[in-house]
Amino acid sequence: HESTTIFTGRMTMKTKMTMIYWKGEKFWLGKLLEHPEIMTQGKTLEELEENIKDAYLLMAMDEVPEEHRMREIAI
Repeated sequence: HESTTIFTGRMTMKTKMTMIYWKGEKFWLGKLLEHPEIMTQGKTLEELEENIKDAYLLMAMDEVPEEHRMREIAI
């Protein structure tokens, strides 16, 4: 029996990653250790964390249609 779920909107799978961050002149800056190409900023640490999450989801879901299917697999 195959189990496939159709999702619309944002990705719901949780992944833990490490955010490296530091205080710039005006903003907090940060990047993901696992994806150093993802770098962003925020006025607060909370805003920086939300911006990092959004940037990761934009990268991960690039070119995936809004209505899509997901299946958890073991690699």
